Amino acid sequence: MSRMPTRLMAAAAVTAAMALPAAAELIHKMSPHSVSVTMDRLAAAVEGAGATVFARVDHAGGAAKVDMELRPTELLIFGNPKLGTPAMLDGQTAGLDLPLRVLAYADADGMVHVTYHNPATLAATHGLPTDAKYIQLMTGALDKLTSKATAAD
Repeated sequence: MSRMPTRLMAAAAVTAAMALPAAAELIHKMSPHSVSVTMDRLAAAVEGAGATVFARVDHAGGAAKVDMELRPTELLIFGNPKLGTPAMLDGQTAGLDLPLRVLAYADADGMVHVTYHNPATLAATHGLPTDAKYIQLMTGALDKLTSKATAAD
């Protein structure tokens, strides 16, 4: 039997991996709170900073509606047009990744994780200037907001 399909699949996998942006990294934090409380705290921090919460997605709730079980998992979608609009003016495809998104989920041990894309991935993915002020502001805002959500106080 020919090994050609296996070689083609391996070559395709390597090519796909090479096409991923170098800045494609996720930022991870741990929260001492439940997923729900963590997201409540994040939403409050977002609104307190003058940004808009556009949606809160309860993935576990969605799973339950189709008789499937998923550990607590929630996504908060939020943003500020003062930061997102300049990014889209520089590269309109940035709208695929904006508004910003933060995921909170419980792992198999019940530990709560908070994860989001490093805003530098916007620049890498959409051809935006890596030194753009809005990338720096998004980076700082995500760090500050998720730190408030995960603080032990």
